[in-house]
Amino acid sequence: MTPRRIFSTYGCMVQVYKNPALMALGPNATFPAALSIAFYNNPRIFDLIIAGVERQSVKNFCVILADDGSSPEVVAHVQKKLDTMDLPAMHLWHEDKGFRKNRMLNWVLFHSPAEQIVFVDQDCIPHREFMKEHTTHAKENAVLCGRRMEMSPWISSKLKPDEIRNHYLEKNLWWMIPLNSFRHDNHSGKGLYIENPTIRSWMNRKPKGIVGCNFSVHRKDMIKINGFDWRYEGPAVGEDSDIEYRLRQKGVEMISFSNAGVVYHVFHPLTKKQKTNEMLFEQVKKEGQPFTKTGLWQQLVESGVQGQDIFGRYQIQTP
Repeated sequence: MTPRRIFSTYGCMVQVYKNPALMALGPNATFPAALSIAFYNNPRIFDLIIAGVERQSVKNFCVILADDGSSPEVVAHVQKKLDTMDLPAMHLWHEDKGFRKNRMLNWVLFHSPAEQIVFVDQDCIPHREFMKEHTTHAKENAVLCGRRMEMSPWISSKLKPDEIRNHYLEKNLWWMIPLNSFRHDNHSGKGLYIENPTIRSWMNRKPKGIVGCNFSVHRKDMIKINGFDWRYEGPAVGEDSDIEYRLRQKGVEMISFSNAGVVYHVFHPLTKKQKTNEMLFEQVKKEGQPFTKTGLWQQLVESGVQGQDIFGRYQIQTP
């Protein structure tokens, strides 16, 4: 399918595809929140998470699929599904040149039609009230730090989109949580959605930081630190520990959001943290600069895209 808009960056093409539901709202449509889904080359996982997105109790948000270079066949699958959705959605795609998730997440910051952005990974299926919670409790100068429940390999392999739409996960927690309790680091209790404010407060009594698969933040706060540092070219650290460190330097509060913003994590073998990422993060902490020199602004400059508007909007000084 032909993308609606195309921008050039780093010698390749970043494609911005808008589904009919978003196109119908016009070029200046805005939303209380956008849901950014980091994605790469997995149509089954896409179908599962989209089933979770479609059954949200609120519909006042835009979906942004942040695609790190899926194949043409997967792109066709994704866009065909997006075209059938009532929810407004866009698909951002760039060429596959290895792990460049942080570069793609910076394009989410640039293209988002909402100021509040909720970030999840493709393998995290949201609870029905997920977007309602992140939208209701959103505020500037704060990050809502959610968590995830780990699903077993057996449940993960059997799960189907229609089951998710029919709330299979929530209805079957009564046996999934005890079954998961035998697994190491399963975080089963994180799968419980708790509405009672007193119990929820008690469950979040310990401070927690950002995990890249489930958090929300105001775009202005991310622009203040120049977005994501694209020197991290492997999973972990760059999309959570690094930005948490730099946001804290700007006085942004981390709010524990367990049992409120709930997601269910589809099982896969653990991805080993790269030593280069950890070494880079140590360098970042040593330098102590919240505004990275390799972030959104540099991405815009090198791509020839005018970025003054987005930084000027928040009165952020650029290099």
